[in-house]
Amino acid sequence: MSTGHVMMAMSLDGFVARKDHKLDWLMKQKTQGEDHGFEEFLASIDVIVMGSGSFNTVLGFDEWPYEKPVMVMSGQLSQKDVPTELQAKVEITKLPPLAIMESMKHRNWDRVYVDGGAVVQSFMREGLIVDLKLAIVPILIGDGIRMFGELDADVDLSLKETKQFPSGLVEMRYAIA
Repeated sequence: MSTGHVMMAMSLDGFVARKDHKLDWLMKQKTQGEDHGFEEFLASIDVIVMGSGSFNTVLGFDEWPYEKPVMVMSGQLSQKDVPTELQAKVEITKLPPLAIMESMKHRNWDRVYVDGGAVVQSFMREGLIVDLKLAIVPILIGDGIRMFGELDADVDLSLKETKQFPSGLVEMRYAIA
C-alpha cells in the first residue's frame, strides 16, 4: 500500500490554521531566505491529498502552487467545483482514507503527501501516516484548527531530526514507531 507523509507548519499552541482556514499568521512570519525543505519534500512525493478547507485556501493563493496531482477529500464538492484550468491536476473524492490509499497503488503513486488538519487527523486514526515533518512557528494564535485531534490510541513517535532556524522556527521530523 502507499505510504502517507506529513509536512506541516503549526503555531506553538498547536494550530495549523485559523477556524476559517486562513494562514495569515503564517504568511507574516519572517522566515524569508530559510530553506525548510518544502521543495525537496514535494519532489519526493507522488500525489497530494487535502481536504476542502485546504483546497479553498490554496485556491486563494496568487497562483496554484502544485505540479503534482492533488486529490481533495470532500463530501460537498464535486469535480464541477474545480476551476477549468485545474481539472487535469485536481480530483475530488468522497472515498475514506483507507480506500484512497488503496486506490493510489493502482495509479503507481507510492508516496502521498497528506495535508490539512482534519485530513491528517483522519489518516492518523487509520494508521496511514509513516512520518511527520513539523515546523513549529514561534507564534501563539489562541484558536483554530488543531494539528492533532482525538485518537483511538496513543501514537508512539521516534524523533529522527531537529533543526532550529534564525527566525525561531523549529523543525522536527518523526517516524511513527
